[in-house]
Parts: sequence; structure tokens; C-alpha cells
Amino acid sequence: MLGSGLRSRKSLGQNFLVDDDIRDKIIRSAQLSVDDVVIEVGPGLGALTAELIKKAGRVIAVEKDDQLARRLGDRFKQYRNLQIVNADILEISLENIVKNDRGYKVVANIPYYITSPILHMFIHSKLKPSMMVVMMQKEVAEAVTAKPGKMSYISVSMQLFSKPEIVCPVPSGSFYPEPKVDSAVVKFNMLPVPAVPVDNIERFLNIVQRCFAAPRKQLRNSMALGLDIDSGMSKEILDRAGIDYQRRAETLSLTEWRALYLEVVVRR
Repeated sequence: MLGSGLRSRKSLGQNFLVDDDIRDKIIRSAQLSVDDVVIEVGPGLGALTAELIKKAGRVIAVEKDDQLARRLGDRFKQYRNLQIVNADILEISLENIVKNDRGYKVVANIPYYITSPILHMFIHSKLKPSMMVVMMQKEVAEAVTAKPGKMSYISVSMQLFSKPEIVCPVPSGSFYPEPKVDSAVVKFNMLPVPAVPVDNIERFLNIVQRCFAAPRKQLRNSMALGLDIDSGMSKEILDRAGIDYQRRAETLSLTEWRALYLEVVVRR
């Protein structure tokens, strides 16, 4: 029980942060000033919110749970720099809630079951944040910060627009109720332009995703399966891109993905 008849809702992935030390590390990592606009996703009971409104010029807390949104409104009603939006973050218009030309930061302890959709929404939005500091499952944190050798589609898609780094590990005991997995705080330093130049971001990422169709196979075979071409053609494309056909997709760098993309576009 959380008081006032409230219970955490498993359907919304609610695990509330109760560790002040971790909270403070998140706040410090966000490097906030009175000039900042912050979007907090899933504020829950307001552990982060209470500190954000002290540091930032404006805080937009997006909470899907009706009861929690009302509770937050009552708790922080004296703060004029806080706006509570009772909505699903994946269904709102960022342009409508930010309403400024200065940009914004994202600081959040997001529900783990929708981590990837939320990350992709922000990082691929026309109105991108200048920085994100996000709590997520440890395995996802390791995936988004992975280097060539352990890359995945989410590694490529996030590192195309940002330089992610793990701020700190977070044990399950830092939450109530305790999740069954450990977590980590990840800071995404957004890039002013994509890490590698490509003329069509959507097509580039689609090709990358297809080449991960069978990630444990040689790239020649995974690529043939994902792009629906024969292995001979995929080997020829890889040769032209200067990539050994026996490698796996997880070993490619962003520069190599760009080279492969250019050859695929030429050959198809």
C-alpha cells in the first residue's frame, strides 16, 4: 500500500523510486538550470518531481494514472512552474506541450515495458530533446550503450542521434515494490546532427533492422533473410562495402552500417 488507498499498478509497470541517493544522481546528471524545460515521464509519487521543480524553470510531468496525476496536483499545487499532463506519453504531441523554441530535457523513471517505444519517440521526434536522463532495465541500458561486438538494432538507432552513457547501476531495492530485475540510469547526450550522414534516416534504420533478422548468423545469411535476396547477392554487396561476409550484424560500427546502406541502396 502507498497510502490514501493507492496501490502500484502492474499493468502500468509502476515501480516507484524510493532511493534518495539515486534520485540525486539523476538530478545532478541532468545539469538543470532555471532556463531548462523538463519533461518527466511517469512521475509516480513525485520523488523526482519534487527536486526537478526546484532546479528547472518549467517541469511538465506526464502521468497516465488518473489517481497519481490528481495526487501530484494536490501535493505540488503551490508550484507554478509545474504542469501535470494526465495522458499517455506515447499519444501526446510534444509540440503542443513544450510550446517553446528553446528545446527541453527528458528526466524520467519510465515503465520498463514501454522503454523502447518511449526512447524512439523522443530520439526520432522532429522536436528532439537536448538531453535525456532515463532510468531503465539494466539489460536495455547495456544494449543502448553497446560498442561494436555487442550492438543491436536499438544500439544503432539510439547512437545515430546521441552518445549514451551509463550514469550508475541501480539495485532493485531502490524501488517499491521491488522489480525482479536490476536497473541503470542512462544519460543520452544528443548530437546536433546524426553520427553518420545518410540521406534517408527511415530507410537506413529499416535496412539495419532487416539485417538483424537472424543476428546469430553470419551477416551474409542474416542480410539475405532480412532483405529477401540470395546469399550470393548479399556477399557481393558486403564485399563492395568492404565488410567481411562472415561477420555478424552485432560487430558493425555506425560507419560500416552507412557503407552497407549505401551499397544496398545502389544494388536495389
